[in-house]
Amino acid sequence: IKFLSDTDELISGIVYGGLSKKKINIFQIGFYLNLEVSFKNNRPPSINAELSEPYVSNIINDKYKLNCLLCVTSLINLSIVEGQKVKNIYNISNDFLNTMFFKKKWIRNFFIFLFKLLKIIGYEIDYNHNLNNKYFNLETLEFSNNITNHSIEFPYKLLNDKNINFDYVSIEQIFKIFETVFTKNHLSNFNLQLPNQYHLFKKVIIERLKS
Repeated sequence: IKFLSDTDELISGIVYGGLSKKKINIFQIGFYLNLEVSFKNNRPPSINAELSEPYVSNIINDKYKLNCLLCVTSLINLSIVEGQKVKNIYNISNDFLNTMFFKKKWIRNFFIFLFKLLKIIGYEIDYNHNLNNKYFNLETLEFSNNITNHSIEFPYKLLNDKNINFDYVSIEQIFKIFETVFTKNHLSNFNLQLPNQYHLFKKVIIERLKS
């Protein structure tokens, strides 16, 4: 298995007896764990763990939250490699997931998380300091008041106005901007693609808003 630690590192190791019923139930994608990692004689780390809050059982019957959890873990997995430290990646992930687990209104927090993730891996989209620029250019990745064939209207209100109602057009704009920046600046460097879990979550959210 591999896990993101609260020291902002990705660590992998072996769970001995991992096919036992008890351990299979513990080592699931997206679970929070209290970990014990042992290093012996140059062998791969040995991992033992106990479940910790928040528990996935809280959201197991909510397809939106469950798909969001898988989406977030898959994005984290692409944003950090083993042996690398990405400062605050644990904190921004933990803060969002705790909001998602326990609050009814959380989708805006998800989009804010996406932009925080871009920032900490080095590709900040500083929309708070570009409020006077209406458009975002998907080719140059810059804000502007001039519309071009590559421009998209930036959905400031969706990110900054807690009282606004969501619409699928603004949601699609957010996804498009994140996908473009994340793919051009990060995934292309490693010849990677956005994960299926991301596309599935995007699909269920947009279908919900269109219905």
